[in-house]
Amino acid sequence: MSAISVLASAILIGGGFAAGVMSILSALPRWKAASLAVRIGPYVRDVVADDQLPSGVLPAAGALPASGRTLWERARSGFGRMLGGGEALRQRLAQAGLRTDPAAFRGRQLGWGLAGIGVGAVVLTVLAVTGRLSVPTGAMPLLCGAAAAAAYDVQLSARARSRRARLTDELPTTLEFLALCLSAGEGFFDSLRRVADVGSGELTAELRQVVLAVGTGSPLADALNEMARRLQLPGLSRVVDQVIAALEHGAPLAAVLHAQAGDAREDAKRVLIEQAGRKEILMLLPLVFLILPLSVLFAVYPGLFILRLGIG
Repeated sequence: MSAISVLASAILIGGGFAAGVMSILSALPRWKAASLAVRIGPYVRDVVADDQLPSGVLPAAGALPASGRTLWERARSGFGRMLGGGEALRQRLAQAGLRTDPAAFRGRQLGWGLAGIGVGAVVLTVLAVTGRLSVPTGAMPLLCGAAAAAAYDVQLSARARSRRARLTDELPTTLEFLALCLSAGEGFFDSLRRVADVGSGELTAELRQVVLAVGTGSPLADALNEMARRLQLPGLSRVVDQVIAALEHGAPLAAVLHAQAGDAREDAKRVLIEQAGRKEILMLLPLVFLILPLSVLFAVYPGLFILRLGIG
């Protein structure tokens, strides 16, 4: 093992030990003078509510301060602040159909990152024992942790993209069912409830949430707008706007839904044509780089072989 490898190992081990010591020290009580608010807080509790008092005023049991946040929660919140994108992450979670809040997702992502660091540390230890440790391999734990955290985030994006595609595919059929129920004489909310009860799929699951929200006292327009804002689908947002406008102005909803279903089908055809155009270009790659070189090789090689032998 070279001197540079020994130095890299010492830096990794020392950095891990320092991080552990700093984590323990951060959880210890703070030995500092109490502030003025903390000193006079117990004497004004009769006119100030307990939830409005500063932290540390009320007596707490135990040696450590009862702040309500563990070391894992602080690490998770710090990891979330470092990555950022709280509102965008909440949007992707809603599009993926997950009922997880961003803090819990960041906690799981942090767990994946720590697991990746552990796997990288095990591999690094095996390399060190076998004498194959080098300076580039010293960063393997960090790379494995970053790759694991990134893979968990990419998995969420792929799940959200797949669910958005399924919602877009289900939109025309759902609108046709709603229009059929309206043509049969039912009201709009009754049609929503019927389609949500008998249907199966991602869009009907979202309609069940709308029915539940309306049943618990939320206005129908607000529930529909919340669903459109949560999913961020252009076709669904357009349908919600048209339906709310029709409800406000008394327009026939069945005709509106039939027209929106036709527009959704046209959008699906346009997207399908665009995807076919992109796939056509991708199909040229194996033709140009695999089939065409082999064809040229089979056409030219026999002639070169004959010329080399001097035949003909």
